[in-house]
Amino acid sequence: MKLEASTSLPSSAALRSLIQEFAGKRVLVIGDMVADEYLIGRPTRISREAPVLILELAEERTVPGGASNVAVNACALKSEVFLAGVIGNDIAGQKLRQAIAALHMNQDGVISDPTRPTSTKTRILAGSPQIVQQHIVRVDRVDTSDIADPCKGQIIDYIKRVLPAIDAVVLSDYENGMISPEIIDICIPVARELNKVVVVDAHGSLFRFQGVTALTPNQPEAEATLGMTINNLADLNEAGRRLLEGSNAQGVLITRGSEGMSLFEAGKGPLHLPLHPMALSSEIVDTNGAGDTVAATFTLALTAGASMPEAAYVANAAAALVVRRMGCASNTPEELMGILHE
Repeated sequence: MKLEASTSLPSSAALRSLIQEFAGKRVLVIGDMVADEYLIGRPTRISREAPVLILELAEERTVPGGASNVAVNACALKSEVFLAGVIGNDIAGQKLRQAIAALHMNQDGVISDPTRPTSTKTRILAGSPQIVQQHIVRVDRVDTSDIADPCKGQIIDYIKRVLPAIDAVVLSDYENGMISPEIIDICIPVARELNKVVVVDAHGSLFRFQGVTALTPNQPEAEATLGMTINNLADLNEAGRRLLEGSNAQGVLITRGSEGMSLFEAGKGPLHLPLHPMALSSEIVDTNGAGDTVAATFTLALTAGASMPEAAYVANAAAALVVRRMGCASNTPEELMGILHE
């Protein structure tokens, strides 16, 4: 389905000014902390034991993933970031803490639970300086059970304590057990009472989150909540209407991969944005983490005073940049402002 943007586009100057206002905004990211582990090797030969490649390990790194990747994106855009979640007392958790600390993000709300492992996604890539890296396989080590006390109580206490001092909340739910009904019931009503921007980027039922500022699902997540398939523009508009009505949200931004994104705002007509020209003009390398980029950028734009259409335009541009890079990526304000003329 071909979608067109509104003919009334915000000016590049206005959007650049908006992005400059991201600096210093205080964002609380609550969600599933994930250690994204990358093992990169040079293919040397085929194994004699099985028809598989043997890789000579050349590089190994751990970077923040899941909700912590939302935080990285907000941090790269010069906001002050606070994290709330759970990790294990293991090597993956230690490496994740080190990566968070290196970015100067506040992790006072990241609680270590000795009874569960750190959620880890290991991606094995093959390549060399002369060969483009290829993603071979991913291995997940994830405990999806609900976070238990006393960790849950410590996180709730932290959220209550820090909420008055922050500007926005992002609830990032990867269904790894962090976003429980208790967390939702504590966070959203208090944040609303304090007039904070609350954005939800979640797997699972979106109707758990009532009265938030905005939801930012991708199309499969929207379809799963509604029990429908989006095949055409009429379906898309109906999905947006039902999500708004069922969640009592002020807005819903559905990301649609190569078909762009669609904004539905209470009391207004839908805005359908095609893929940003930057994404069309170069090869898409990796879409991993693009939804996190959209959630973080959209949240910061709203926090800086943008209208929802303005926030959607900026988030669309941000996504176009990160899909051109391997792995979870993020944008600086300068990079984002640099493509707005497009």
